[in-house]
This record gives sequence, C-alpha cells and structure tokens, in this order.
Amino acid sequence: MSSVAIDLAFPFEGRWLVQNSPANRVPGHGTRRFATAHAIDFVPVVGARRTAPFTIASLLHPEPPDSFPGFGRTILAPLDGTVVSAFDDQPDHAARRGVPSIAYALTQARRAAAGWLALAGNHVLIESGGIVVALCHLQQGSVRALPGQRVSLGDVLARCGNSGNSTEPHVHVQAMAGPDAEVAEAVPITFRGSLPRNGETVQGEDVQGEDGDESPR
Repeated sequence: MSSVAIDLAFPFEGRWLVQNSPANRVPGHGTRRFATAHAIDFVPVVGARRTAPFTIASLLHPEPPDSFPGFGRTILAPLDGTVVSAFDDQPDHAARRGVPSIAYALTQARRAAAGWLALAGNHVLIESGGIVVALCHLQQGSVRALPGQRVSLGDVLARCGNSGNSTEPHVHVQAMAGPDAEVAEAVPITFRGSLPRNGETVQGEDVQGEDGDESPR
C-alpha cells in the first residue's frame, strides 16, 4: 500500500462536517476492501454543524434526501486530471437516521457483495499522475464530466446526492493506485496539506456558481 499521500483541495463549497476520517483510524470506514482504507466522508451542513433537523419522525422513518440542506450542493474537481469514469444513473434513495439507519446497516453485506458500484453510487473518477481520486454518492443526473475529459482544479463536476451506500447526502472521497477499486491499492490523501479529524467542520473552496451563488442547488 502506498505511503505517499496525494494532496487535494476540498471538492466542494460551503461548510462540511468530517466523518470516518483516517486521521482518527485506518481504515476509517472499518474495512480495507475496495481501496477504502484511507477514504473520508464529508457531510454538508449550514452554520456550525447543522444538517436536517432531527425529529421524532427522523427517528422512526426514512426521510427524503432533498430535506437535507446540502442535497444538490456543488461538487468540484479537487485536482487537475483526466476523468476516467463517470456514472450518474442511480437514483437518490431515502436518507435514514435513527431506527431506519440500523435496518439499513443490516443490508450492508448485500451491497458489498454487489460490488463497488453498488457502494459508490453515482461517481466521478479523476486520474492524475497515476493516482485515481474517486468522488462518490453524487446526485442522479448531475454529473457533467465525461470519460476522457480534462478537468482543472475547481471545475464543477456534479452535485451532492444520496446514491449508493449512503445514509444521508454526503460526498465520499478516496484515492487509489488505479481505476478498479476491486483490485487497486488505497492511497493516503490530505487536503491543503493536512487531514481533518472526525467532528471537525471544514470550509470548502470559494467558487461562484453559474447563477452567482456560492452553493447553487
């Protein structure tokens, strides 16, 4: 496994909460399968740490993904490179917190058995210098990048969704030594030269959208 990290910019605008960070433990997601040993998750929030309000209904029932403030937030290229894969046909499913998240966790093995695509959902893979960076759980129909396309740091790629193995809208980022997550080795990543820890709130890049908003939806 590579010990040399690839440094990235944050692939988003606005404020995001860090989860499953390899700064706390490796593997951060509890597994080394699918080159995820150094993967990290970012959950979009407003204010300091606020996502969708947690209510009695949230505790008992699945929630529509568009009830979360970060659903549809812009996802950006975290580095210069070439798109080697882009997929956005999977629907955004309901978000699950509380009791529904426990039931969802029980089906994790089934999704893993179906392969990396079932876990990643809609995604973009960008290759740079032999390293491939994956951005996963994107919104259905939002991916702009095409395989073979050259992208630059900060280019708009897609929007935050809730596809694949996801309990609420967020973006999963990982790097690997090749485009096939089934066999590639995981590569460590940093952001702006460091790696945030679980529970930290990070500020994304300052990029204007097409309509002049920092976080177009």
